[in-house]
Amino acid sequence: MYGMKARATIDSLEELMHFVSGFAGDHGFSKEKIHDIQLATEEALLNIFQYAYPGENKGEVEVTCEMMGDSELNIRILDNGIPFDILSLSEPDLTCPLPARKIGGLGCYLIRKMADDVHYHRQGDTNILNLLVRKTPVNSKQ
Repeated sequence: MYGMKARATIDSLEELMHFVSGFAGDHGFSKEKIHDIQLATEEALLNIFQYAYPGENKGEVEVTCEMMGDSELNIRILDNGIPFDILSLSEPDLTCPLPARKIGGLGCYLIRKMADDVHYHRQGDTNILNLLVRKTPVNSKQ
């Protein structure tokens, strides 16, 4: 397992994204899967940067990458901000006209769509979000 800590600010995004996409590339993920990984991870990090630490007192975020066997990548994102379970949000109504849509929730929807499995739990003062991405779908017909 490899990890990286950074301040929970937008200035840390590029370095954290480079770390995650580099790990995925080093472990044989396709460009398409790396794109999914980047989208899900970026949305999760942006939510933390924007909402986890209100006000000027920004905390840290830790991102770890670990291969689970040969074909599954687990990206674990930890922060000590406000508790927030992305799985508690209902899916947005994408059929609703854009001006009538409720604001928020689209990023969490994208995270759930880009990752093959998403788990959240809070341990003490720590939010723990796990994004599991497989190299190929479970029911792949190749």
